[in-house]
Amino acid sequence: MNKQRVVITGLGVVAPNGVGLSEFTSAIKTGTSGITFHQNLKDLDFSCCIGGIPNISEEKKLDYFTPLQLRGFNSSGILYGCIAGIDAWKDAGFIVAPDSELDYNSGTIFGTGTSGVEKFREAIYKLDNKEVKRLGSTVVVQTMASGISAFLGGMLGLGNQVTTNSSACTTGTEAIIMGFDRIQSGKAKRMLVGSCSDDGPYIWGGFDAMRVMTYKHNDTPKQGSRPMSASASGFVPGSGAGALVLESLESALERNATIYAEVLGGAINSGGQRKEGSMTAPNPEAVQRCITDALKNSGVSAEEINVINGHLTATSKDSLEIENWTKALNRKGTDFPYINSLKSMLGHCLAAAGSIESVATVLQLKEQFIFPNINCDDVHLEILDLIDEEKIPKKLLKKELNIAAKASFGFGDVNGCVIFKKY
Repeated sequence: MNKQRVVITGLGVVAPNGVGLSEFTSAIKTGTSGITFHQNLKDLDFSCCIGGIPNISEEKKLDYFTPLQLRGFNSSGILYGCIAGIDAWKDAGFIVAPDSELDYNSGTIFGTGTSGVEKFREAIYKLDNKEVKRLGSTVVVQTMASGISAFLGGMLGLGNQVTTNSSACTTGTEAIIMGFDRIQSGKAKRMLVGSCSDDGPYIWGGFDAMRVMTYKHNDTPKQGSRPMSASASGFVPGSGAGALVLESLESALERNATIYAEVLGGAINSGGQRKEGSMTAPNPEAVQRCITDALKNSGVSAEEINVINGHLTATSKDSLEIENWTKALNRKGTDFPYINSLKSMLGHCLAAAGSIESVATVLQLKEQFIFPNINCDDVHLEILDLIDEEKIPKKLLKKELNIAAKASFGFGDVNGCVIFKKY
């Protein structure tokens, strides 16, 4: 069977530093941080009182949802995911209308980590066990794991596969690879792929208890997220959503669609929580294998990679990630590709991280630039032993780029790596 080539024809993003493609593109080029201080976290005695939350007005919500849909609505992740998904769909040139024809050639794989935690808390807070049946009719669709894909499937009239994946911080990257596989095999012409993440204390509280978030920058929030930095003291939580319309090249050319980039392939695996791997730490052998398998499946060599958008969360594992890249690519020092981490501007958007960061990766290929790593003037010495400092750009670079790699590594010792190519 002939394998279909897969391209990207639409992008959508809801990020702490920009809602919508234009605002987001400008922000990542200028190194604009979206991380702010949140008084409610301080009031709850959080160690980390900063985070990245997209700015969505009540008026903007009405551009995407009906007043009836918004009645009793309190799921930030679904809100972000629907806005990003609808924007991507429109960006690809498709109409969004409640009476549009059902499209059996189009589907969605849109991931999340948790859904509607605030909604569920809101519902149960008012009840005791004897009143549990009074949770309310809007709770189910906002708290079921597949709530985001269910909303998008109905809003867009998608008749192909409509489902939600969930693999911790690897979720967004995994969704892209799953959608790619479906189109490449001829089971769909188009797949809306992406991921979203809720925000707030009931999402972030567990991480604060684990002491993996920074506590040193409550007075300087924009300096708080410091991937690859010697002064990094933990990650900053973030939230939002990223969305991409994947489409067979044949279909895109038939429609004369704008093509942002091509998806060459990718790989997903797990370290099985063996050797150095655990629930919260990666198995280096599996990480390296994921990268090399992604290259093999994409038909490219390590020497062809121009830029890497890393996972790089601003924790003690950043140096290990760089080491894994050097071993997987067999490239070090000045021979290493450029590498950046969007988390320096957004924080770690958890399940949404892979998709938002993939949107940024694709924009780099389309517009031929490398966004800066902010807050990284003091690169960790262990990283400098592996790669040349000029490969970690501190300001916007204009470069000729052909192939980019994006990887995500998540709790549970799960890994994903996708390879994009300039079209």
